[in-house]
Amino acid sequence: MSWDAVAASIAAATGTAFAIAQCTEVGGGCINRGFRVSGASQRYFVKLNRAGRRDMFDAEADGLRAIEHTGAVRVPRAVCAGEDERDCWLVLEYLELGRGIAGTMGELGRRLAAMHRSTAERFGWHRDNTIGATPQHNRWSASWVEFWRTQRLGFQLELAARNGHRGEMQRQGQMLLNRLDALLAHAPVPSLLHGDLWGGNAAATVDGEPVLFDPACYYGDREADLAMTELFGGFTPSFYAAYRDAWPLAAGYDVRRGLYNLYHVLNHLNLFGAGYHAQAEGMIERLLAEVR
Repeated sequence: MSWDAVAASIAAATGTAFAIAQCTEVGGGCINRGFRVSGASQRYFVKLNRAGRRDMFDAEADGLRAIEHTGAVRVPRAVCAGEDERDCWLVLEYLELGRGIAGTMGELGRRLAAMHRSTAERFGWHRDNTIGATPQHNRWSASWVEFWRTQRLGFQLELAARNGHRGEMQRQGQMLLNRLDALLAHAPVPSLLHGDLWGGNAAATVDGEPVLFDPACYYGDREADLAMTELFGGFTPSFYAAYRDAWPLAAGYDVRRGLYNLYHVLNHLNLFGAGYHAQAEGMIERLLAEVR
């Protein structure tokens, strides 16, 4: 790729001349590559992917701006996105991070609850985005049950079938889709969600301010964000205590948590293969047991 093109896009977005003097690859996860670029007194974080995926970065930038607009949680400011014949990129504010987040978990819980107070009239978002590398559809819906049935679990089950994961999981998955009303009877408000809130997408600055990264935003049940924090671990009891103090959860969350995390386990099945099949099948069976 041409780093000159990245520098030019930064200059155009900021209105300040910029030339890259140093470029260092840093951790970028399994979907994108990440780089720290600097020149003169300016530093930025650049995410790269192949050409043709610019829309993914544009949607991420929209999500960062939506979270930033709430004033509740720090996110890296989206600077610009661009594309050439080989690559596409997203340029973000570079934040100096501390060594750990444990000391700021309570503050993160309070701030996440404040972010969730930003609500909409319907469930969905103004555009589709991605969850990992998988398309995530966000068509507006007045019904949370219908939104979760068609645009979350139903979509992932259809994708799993196309990927060769059929049989009992699909049969029971369809039974679960038909019984969602019994599991989602708590009437949530459409809250602004991060959408991909696992431990790797949360950190703290050197000054101890919590930061969130890599959103897959939409308006949905706030419990979906809370559920994902429990899927892979990394969030402390102080985080959950602070969140619940700020905004208690409705009865039945312990069951709905499994329903919301099933979406992400199915996504991992579709992204990474059969190693997640048994886990997804077991989660579906346990959820069905709740409504039999």
